[in-house]
Amino acid sequence: MRNSRYKKLNKMFIDRWSPRAFKHSSIALNDIETLFEAARWSPSCLNEQPWRFIYADKKDRLEQFQSILVEANKVWAKHAPLLVVVFAKKNYKNNGKPNRWSEFDTGAACMALALQANHMGLSCHIMGGFDERKAYEVTAVPPDDYKALCVMAIGEKGDPDSLPAQLKEREAPSQRIPLTEIANEG
Repeated sequence: MRNSRYKKLNKMFIDRWSPRAFKHSSIALNDIETLFEAARWSPSCLNEQPWRFIYADKKDRLEQFQSILVEANKVWAKHAPLLVVVFAKKNYKNNGKPNRWSEFDTGAACMALALQANHMGLSCHIMGGFDERKAYEVTAVPPDDYKALCVMAIGEKGDPDSLPAQLKEREAPSQRIPLTEIANEG
C-alpha cells in the first residue's frame, strides 16, 4: 500500500521508466525540438548549460549511431526512431577552467528531457553501454572539449514480444530502493 508521500508526488516520476521495446514510428521534428527545449531549461552551475545533444533520426545516421552501442544495446535500440549522444563540456566558457559540475548539470538536463518525453507519450532509455571513442568519431565532437556520457534511445513504447526472451522478461518498470536507504537526516 502506498503511503501518504505518494499523494503529493507528481505521477510523472512514477510513470517514467526505461523500456527496450520501441515502435518503428518516427518522431516529428517539432517534437524532437520540444524534448531539447525541456533540457535547455535545466539548471546549471553559473548558467553554463554544458550539455550537448547530438541526435540521429534518419535511417543512415541512425545506423551510424547504433554502431556506437555495445552489442547488448544494439539488439533492442535498433528499433528506436531517435538516438541521442549526450556530452558534457569539460571546461567553463569564460575562463577555460575545469567545470566539475558539468556532468551533474548534464544529468539534470537528461532527466528533464526524459520527463518531457514521458509527458509527450514517448519513452526514453538512457544507456551507459557504448563505445566512447566511437561516439566522438561518429558525432565529430572533440574529446578534448567534451566528455561523452551516454546514449539515449527515444520513441513510443513498442510491443515487448518484439524483444528476445531474456529482455522481454525485464520489460517492466524496475523496483526502487527504499527511501530510507537513500535519504537520511544528519
